[in-house]
Amino acid sequence: MSGPAGSSAKRLIFIAIVVGLLLTVALLAGYMPRRGIAHELDRAAAALRSTPPLVNAATVTRAPSEVEVSFPGSVTPVTEAYIYARATGYLKRRYVDIGDRVASGQLLAEIDAPDFDLQVKQAEASLAQAKGQLGQAEATLQQLIATRDLASVTWERYQVLTKTGAVSRQAGDTQLTASKTAEANVAAAQKSLVAAQELARASQAALDRMVALQTYEKVTAPFSGIVTARNVDVGALISATGSTLGPARSNPAGPSDMPSGGEIFRIAQIGILRVLVPVPQTEASGIHVGSEATVTVEQLPNRIFRGRISRTSESLDAASRTLLTEVRVANGSAILLPGMYATIHFIAHRQARPFLVPDASVVVNASGTSLAVLHSITQEERQKAVSEGMAPSVLDRARVVHFEKVKLGRDYGTTIEVFDGLQDGESVVVDPGDAIKEGAIVQVAALAEGKKQSGPVKR
Repeated sequence: MSGPAGSSAKRLIFIAIVVGLLLTVALLAGYMPRRGIAHELDRAAAALRSTPPLVNAATVTRAPSEVEVSFPGSVTPVTEAYIYARATGYLKRRYVDIGDRVASGQLLAEIDAPDFDLQVKQAEASLAQAKGQLGQAEATLQQLIATRDLASVTWERYQVLTKTGAVSRQAGDTQLTASKTAEANVAAAQKSLVAAQELARASQAALDRMVALQTYEKVTAPFSGIVTARNVDVGALISATGSTLGPARSNPAGPSDMPSGGEIFRIAQIGILRVLVPVPQTEASGIHVGSEATVTVEQLPNRIFRGRISRTSESLDAASRTLLTEVRVANGSAILLPGMYATIHFIAHRQARPFLVPDASVVVNASGTSLAVLHSITQEERQKAVSEGMAPSVLDRARVVHFEKVKLGRDYGTTIEVFDGLQDGESVVVDPGDAIKEGAIVQVAALAEGKKQSGPVKR
């Protein structure tokens, strides 16, 4: 082909060749780097598959044998009495009010009960009557004794006369009957005297009872202390059962000037207080009588009250599984008040010490709470890892992860107690990620022992 048509065709072919060469160069320029990167990624992936993941680990330690525990408690007086009356009447006088300090035997109030006074007089009259009957019975007995003696002497004389025939046998039998009758009369009089004596003693006891009840018209303090409650006022009706018959408050615990039914007064000794604490079953074995304790109250942030465990119930409450514990606290300055809500701090002594692990090592999921415990690689696991491409030198320093179910105890912030599932000297993975599975082979980056506690651990 010649001419213009031939030259145009040559140019098109040349341009096509040039474009093809450019496209080829461009494809080669983009493919070769990507191919190199792919090869590098493949090599890195292979190395990663043959290298165990790196984890941090910590060696478990034992918790201290002494631990400080705190529980809420209620402050109550060591001695407290609810004062009731035994006399029926109206309150005549009241000598004390709430907050007053009283001494043992001090008069607190008087009750006007005139019916008691009349009953005392009636009992006195009954006693006088019984004593009169007793005197009459004694005189009758003396008279009958004299009659019996005379009849006995007469019968003895008639016995002699009857034997000699001086008197008839009928007359002798009559004297014998009179002597026996006199003897029976004396026996009956003696029994009547005993009955009269018992009646006199009964009348005296009745009088003593009424006099004792009459003394209940004066209400006195059973011991020295402070009046903490007063539910009566002058004119209040007092029942014989010991309580007042005043109106009931809508809230008996709330403050009010209205006297309320119930005890007349309440007296408490607050020089020494007791704090009642329900200790849970988990700490009950570490509570011992005589151990020291401290008491704090939120409203007194800078005060610490030292006390001592005075007694325990020695039995757990079946409903709450708690041990009722009493702590005695001196309160000479009267800063603590009965009814306060306090916090009591004990030093509990534990025979079985739990383990301590970092809190970041605890794994919580749907199956429960567990720890990733590190174990040595078995020969079977080693052969399997080598077959998968892991270097033997790497396996010498590697460990196998096994998840153990555990039961947790106190949480101290950075560490936490574990009661079971561990053994001394074992190590756990700290902050295990999702990549750490059961049976995974890992490398330990850092193996640290748990922090040892030099003193009692505070809860």
